[in-house]
Amino acid sequence: MRLHRLDITAFGPFGGTQSVDFDDLSAAGLFLLHGPTGAGKTSVLDAVCYALYGTVPGARQSGQGLTLRSDHADPATRTEVRLELTVAGRRLEITRQPPWERPKKRGSGTTLDKAQTWLREYDATAGAWQDLSRSHQEIGEEVTQLLGMSREQFCQVVLLPQGDFARFLRADAGARGQLLGRLFDTRRFADVEKRLAERRKATEARVRDGDSALLADAHRMQQEAGDAMELPELEPGEPGLAEAVLAAAAVARSTVREHLTVAHCRLTAAESAQFAADRALTEVRELARLQGRFFEARQRAVRLEERAGAHHEAQARMERARKAEAVAPALELREAAEAGHRRAAAAEARARALLPETFAGAGAAGLATAARRAAEELGGLESARRAERRLTEVVEERGRLDRQERDDEDVLREAEGWLADWDARRAELQSRIDSAQQAATRAEQLAVQRDPARRRLEAARLRDELGRDTDEAQRAALASAQRAADARTHWLDLKEQRLTGIAAELAAHLVDGEPCAVCGATEHPVPARKFAGHVDADAERRAEAAYQRADEQRAEGERRLGVVREALAAASAEAGDTPTARLASETSELEQEYARARRAASALHPAHEELRLAEQERERRLADRQQAEIRAASRLTRRDTLDTEQTALEEELAKARGSAGSVAARAAQLERQVAQLTDAADAARVAEDTAQHLKDADARLADAAYRAGFDTPQAAAAALLDDTAHRELQRRLDERQSEEAAVRSVLAEADTAAAAQQPPADLDAAERTATAAAQRLRDAASARDRAARCCGELDRLSTRATAGVRQLAPLREEYDRVARLAFLTAGTSAENERKMRLESYVLAARLEQVAAAATVRLQRMSSGRYTLVHSDDRTGRGRSGLGLHVVDAWTGRERDTATLSGGETFFASLALALGLADVVTDEAGGVRLDTLFIDEGFGSLDDQTLDEVLDVLDSLRERDRSVGIVSHVADLRRRIHAQLEVVKGRSGSALRQRGV
Repeated sequence: MRLHRLDITAFGPFGGTQSVDFDDLSAAGLFLLHGPTGAGKTSVLDAVCYALYGTVPGARQSGQGLTLRSDHADPATRTEVRLELTVAGRRLEITRQPPWERPKKRGSGTTLDKAQTWLREYDATAGAWQDLSRSHQEIGEEVTQLLGMSREQFCQVVLLPQGDFARFLRADAGARGQLLGRLFDTRRFADVEKRLAERRKATEARVRDGDSALLADAHRMQQEAGDAMELPELEPGEPGLAEAVLAAAAVARSTVREHLTVAHCRLTAAESAQFAADRALTEVRELARLQGRFFEARQRAVRLEERAGAHHEAQARMERARKAEAVAPALELREAAEAGHRRAAAAEARARALLPETFAGAGAAGLATAARRAAEELGGLESARRAERRLTEVVEERGRLDRQERDDEDVLREAEGWLADWDARRAELQSRIDSAQQAATRAEQLAVQRDPARRRLEAARLRDELGRDTDEAQRAALASAQRAADARTHWLDLKEQRLTGIAAELAAHLVDGEPCAVCGATEHPVPARKFAGHVDADAERRAEAAYQRADEQRAEGERRLGVVREALAAASAEAGDTPTARLASETSELEQEYARARRAASALHPAHEELRLAEQERERRLADRQQAEIRAASRLTRRDTLDTEQTALEEELAKARGSAGSVAARAAQLERQVAQLTDAADAARVAEDTAQHLKDADARLADAAYRAGFDTPQAAAAALLDDTAHRELQRRLDERQSEEAAVRSVLAEADTAAAAQQPPADLDAAERTATAAAQRLRDAASARDRAARCCGELDRLSTRATAGVRQLAPLREEYDRVARLAFLTAGTSAENERKMRLESYVLAARLEQVAAAATVRLQRMSSGRYTLVHSDDRTGRGRSGLGLHVVDAWTGRERDTATLSGGETFFASLALALGLADVVTDEAGGVRLDTLFIDEGFGSLDDQTLDEVLDVLDSLRERDRSVGIVSHVADLRRRIHAQLEVVKGRSGSALRQRGV
């Protein structure tokens, strides 16, 4: 991975847009990132990490979302980080924008824009950038896949932030294994472990399924055999399960076959007994049937004899009905003629009742003649009807013209009244528009003055507050200076007193025979004695410490005073000398005037709209007035024409109406008269015809009754039967005849008469005997079927169990082989003494290479003292394989890396990171780590160690690799020429590249 360019906008302390050209910085192999505290050195590394992973490293992860935004940025500038890099042979550009709370485009307040991410790739063939994705998830997965590291691992290997140098050095085996596994792509070994474990589980499941199936078959055989089979209590996987099941099945099959033979014998005996009982039952049933048939026939013969009289009467009734049927057509004809005559007479009476009395004695011919004369008069009224309809239309049209005239007069009156006020209304609206336009212009001028006035007022308030703070800070600085001077005087006084009595203090340590520290004499005849109030070293040290604390407080007070004075100067420059109250008053007046102008300007749009509507209304009124005048001119001609036509029509209708109110009334009278006369003439002719038909029907009926043997037509009508009565009487006669024939047939049967001579049959006893025999047969058949089914099922299950045992044998062998390999690679078998997984074993080899590569640089940095070695010892009850120890050449002992000092831990971690980069880069298919960053840590090194470390880092140019150092150490600025300086300012930080 090699970085090319980084662009930062409104990110962290950078208020504007800053760019870093890593290609120029990396050309020297080693470059320095420096600047004052809080300028934003670490923010450059945060931007790189944020561009790659969307988050920042370590403890700064809380700085997400909106807090990534620079406080110095313009509100309209969005936070953005763009990184251009080459990874896995692909040149990519990643752009990220965190969520942004921007000002609303309309109205006040803010709105939240979602985070945005872009990923582009440079196509060398086309010579242009190609868009790949805008999905956060897809881009994150793509970057992680290409780099081969998560954000935490990236910070351990490539981006070493403050306080995180030793994370990989002191990481536990799990964290170290995750990083190495992704860097060296050892997933295939983990896949082997997983595949073996899955195959072991699958094979074990197949073996257990086979044993479970065998046990299931055994339990089913036990259910079928019942007490004939005893199944041993075994679980799937236990030895001897197959042999025990097959042996128990063989015993059960033998016992069930014996039960089947006994069931066959019982079934044969039951079938013979049931056959005999069924034959006896059939004979008894036949005898009972014949006896019942004979006695029933005797009873039916007795009932026929009792009803013989009624049968003779029915026969006579049927004979008279047959004779009367010859007279029935004449009777029906006479009844139809009589009904028709009655209807015709009633219709004639109704028709004559509607006619005037002058036609009461007229016959059918006279009525028809009167109807023709009335019809001829009705035909002459058609022309008058058309004239009457036209007169109605003329009157209606004349009324419409009158209504239109009134409406047009109203329109003209309203239009004239409205247009008379138009000039005054238009002038008023134009005046309102001009006033609102002036107010809008004034509001825009005042809006420009508002922000400067507010800033001056805020600066004035800050100036007043800082003035008070300056006075307080000055008093505090003077007080702390006075306390420091008093403490110094006190300390010097005590020091002088101690020097005065130093002889007594030295004499306190004299021992006879030992030389004096001052004169060297071994004899001490008159040693000095401490006097009252003697000042010892502890008192002097306490006084000196008190002075130092007071001096520090003095310096802090002076620093605070300087800061407050600097802020006061800036606020005074912004606010000027104008009093705060006056500025507040001016700002308030400006705000009020601005509000009044805005309110007045708000009437501009309504006034424009009202003027536009008024002009549209004027155009409409003018058009309405013109149309009304045109319609009035056309109405005059049309009214004269209608008046002339109305006079002519009224004269014509007066002649046609006669005494009636209208032509229509006269026509209606004639229509009713024609209809009534016609109906009466028709009814009279029909009544005459039906009377003649009735006379003819009476004559034919009398002749038919005489010929059929009846004295009168009434006697023939009484003898007739309707269809229902005729069918019922015939049915009764037929049933009597059929019953007599059936009784004679039964009584003539020889076997029926013979059965009647025998004793009564006992059918219940025979049925009970047959039922008991059938039940015994069913029981025997069920027992035989159960035994046969049990034999068949046992044979089938035994065959299947035998086949299952044969199939399980090679499967058990395969399981033993696969399980041994799976437990060995998983580190859980007894053969694997160190409990190392396969992937851990491979990673341990890689870690040995990393430790060897790191040792080459570590020995140079530590002047040959330290060596990193890989350890595969187990820690506690855990597994082994990924431990790191350091060998101290001065003691010859191997110890844990946690025992290293701060500076030793720093360069040991640095050597380990560089060694890891070498091994990963050299590994075929590994990720090239061409760029490393180290954030602080050099301040813990002495000058000699610093030289060694820089020499090692400078040698990286041989492998075309670059290292960026973030440090405050001043000596590094002289040693490293390629520099990226972070310059801190009040409006935000800026980046400068030097020495490139």
